[in-house]
Amino acid sequence: MLLGKAVRMERIMNRDNGRLIVVPLDHGVTVGPIYGLVDLRDTVNKVADGGANAVLMHKGLPRCSHRGTGRDIGLIVHLSASTALSPTPNAKTMVGTVEDAIKLGADAVSIHVNLGDESERSMLSDLGALCSRAGDWGMPVLAMLYARGPKVKDEYAPDVVAHCARVGMELGADIVKVNYTGDPESFQRVTEGCCVPVVIAGGPKVDSNYDLVRMVHDSVQAGGAGISVGRNIFQHDHPARLVRSLYKVVHEGWSVEQALPLLDSPESAQ
Repeated sequence: MLLGKAVRMERIMNRDNGRLIVVPLDHGVTVGPIYGLVDLRDTVNKVADGGANAVLMHKGLPRCSHRGTGRDIGLIVHLSASTALSPTPNAKTMVGTVEDAIKLGADAVSIHVNLGDESERSMLSDLGALCSRAGDWGMPVLAMLYARGPKVKDEYAPDVVAHCARVGMELGADIVKVNYTGDPESFQRVTEGCCVPVVIAGGPKVDSNYDLVRMVHDSVQAGGAGISVGRNIFQHDHPARLVRSLYKVVHEGWSVEQALPLLDSPESAQ
């Protein structure tokens, strides 16, 4: 790995264990200024205080969220988008460049690809081109890959998720983000078929802290490298406490039973 890329990777993950906690804040383009994304500085402060390794956002948001004080946190700039208002919301288009991210001081870039969509061809082309261009600059690429289209019966099926991870790896991504398959045994098939770090998405907002912490714990036990969870963190009543709990699971190997009490302890957010 090129030195520049290695240095940037270390800014968005724990260099000792190769794991990472990313909090995506890119939802505003898709669905607007939802709860948790109105005061970006406050949200970034909370997840940074909890111990998140990086936040992920579109190129216009760093000016709204750069703090200048407090705990440091990595920046991943997201380069593709679509809106829920579109007749083809699964068709992602490029809205930024690696050079845009460099100018913002980003540590990595990201792209979203929906396999199985009618526009898969162009999204795969964008992924391949981005990985090549990012490689010229030593910039890590996080690829979010989901299976969403008329031929996809279950986007959480282990073979489907493994296929998604493999596509990202084979086209040059340095980290891939995929759905969790529901249990550690099946998710291990995903991680075993991918030689770069695999992180899981949070999916729709859940009601149970236990279910979220259990999912993260089990994914790591199955070889996962951590999480890229948005709404289930930034819309939580106590984002800093939740991130601290997940930090203990991802980075320190805590059990679910050990980590859950941190959600009830204000001191855990310090």
